[in-house]
Amino acid sequence: MDIGHCSYNCKDCPNCKMSVFSDLKEDEFDFLNYEKSIVQLHKGQILFLQDTKPHGLYCVKNGKVKIFRRGSEGKEQIVRLAHDADVVGYRALISDENYQCGAAALEETTLCYVPKPALDKLMDRNVSIYKKMISVLADDLKSAELKISDLAQKPVRERVAETLIMIKEKYGLESDGVTLNVVLTREEMANLVGTATESLIRILSDFKKEGFIEVENKRIKIIDFDHLYATAHLYD
Repeated sequence: MDIGHCSYNCKDCPNCKMSVFSDLKEDEFDFLNYEKSIVQLHKGQILFLQDTKPHGLYCVKNGKVKIFRRGSEGKEQIVRLAHDADVVGYRALISDENYQCGAAALEETTLCYVPKPALDKLMDRNVSIYKKMISVLADDLKSAELKISDLAQKPVRERVAETLIMIKEKYGLESDGVTLNVVLTREEMANLVGTATESLIRILSDFKKEGFIEVENKRIKIIDFDHLYATAHLYD
């Protein structure tokens, strides 16, 4: 992890309108610009570890991050994916607890880091930050509830199809209009679905035989979106 001074103005960031800091006043932006640092992560590098104490807030400037939790036997479960403008590590700051999950880069990633004392001052001066983080928390809680329901009620095949659609909606497609714009290992994708890697590989092979995805150099291409949505039962 490389940490350094951040020289650009948050107001000029293309992600500003989507971030929790979008409603800051001029002097508050000046304060944020002075206090923040830039964090550079290479693919696979850890941003923070589960059960460690948070010291600030991370906002993704560009790149992709996985938020994951490890069980008592060390198995990883990916609970959330983050991309540009998303905040990472906010729940532990709000609740004043240790991180319940870890975070790591899925590719070359740049984040802005705001120390907790600076964030507390900004939140005291501008309540919109707090409200926006509560809104993000509510959205993440809704997603978590839906995932719990899916794990209990949906067969693995449907969950794999739904996960592919979720990845497409989160990270988009490459310029060809069919290739998912992120490379996940099969183990990472299985951890996202909540199944064994062997089961994930078998189902992807079935999808390929059925003609609605293609796999090329670990990249997944969605060839038949209608079939994928129908398999995930998202038309119901």
